[in-house]
Amino acid sequence: MAVLERVRAHRTPSAQSAGLTLALTATVVWSGNFVIARALHDTVPPVQTAFWRWIIALLAVAPVAAAQVRRQWPVIRRHLGFLTLAALLGVTLFNTLIYQAGRSTSATNMAMIAAASPVLIALLARGGERLGGRRTAGMALALAGVVTLVGKGSPAAVLHLDFATGDLWMLAATAAFAGYSALLRRRPQEIGGVPFLFMTFALGAAMLLPAYGVSLAAEGGFAPTAGTVAPLLYIGVFSSAVAYFTWNKAIALVGAARAGIVYYLQPVCVALLSSAVLDEPVGVMQMVCMALIVAGVALGAGNRR
Repeated sequence: MAVLERVRAHRTPSAQSAGLTLALTATVVWSGNFVIARALHDTVPPVQTAFWRWIIALLAVAPVAAAQVRRQWPVIRRHLGFLTLAALLGVTLFNTLIYQAGRSTSATNMAMIAAASPVLIALLARGGERLGGRRTAGMALALAGVVTLVGKGSPAAVLHLDFATGDLWMLAATAAFAGYSALLRRRPQEIGGVPFLFMTFALGAAMLLPAYGVSLAAEGGFAPTAGTVAPLLYIGVFSSAVAYFTWNKAIALVGAARAGIVYYLQPVCVALLSSAVLDEPVGVMQMVCMALIVAGVALGAGNRR
């Protein structure tokens, strides 16, 4: 309760404005992550993409984080269980599943499925509150958009489990991200933002190490060319160090559900990026699904009625 009271105390109008701006920054930066996941799908194995992303992210934050981690180590050690769970959901699972999804579905589809995250975040972060009619209707509307999308426009396809493999991976990634975002509302306030990032990056990379070894043995490595290194640098520095810091700070300022409202803008950003970079068409069905999901998460993640 003390943590929740501190969060509420920070929700002044200026803090809310700053929090929503930070959430928008993270959302725009993360949009490039979906495009890169699709662009690298046939050159870098998913687990290797994720592993090197977090190694680069660690190197990016280490100069700033090292001294703070040493000072806060007693507190960090006391909350190591929480940090490990946050790392598992937000680092090890979430992005690895995105890169796996990128092997068999489009960047636009991945972003539209991910747009259901705010509804899940609102559900997981509600702290025992009754959802109410507005949030229930929003979740149902967003779910209809997701089902229509992964069922290729046919509800019957969903009933017969006729899913694209990449869409299923992306649904799992969405659930992991929602769990991570909801968990952040319980982040120990004694741990600073930069040490928290460093520890979750380090723990997440460590948990990926066995899978990375298996991937190397089974699939081999990848060629370090400009076409592979530049995208890895982007997702390591910007989609990890920058975006995770701004997203975590946004949740601290406005809460998980309010930050999640901004996240549903991601499909629009990704559709524009993937159309420009990957020449992926945006069809009528995808536009309808996008409208359903956006309407649902806007309704579901807003103030309860």
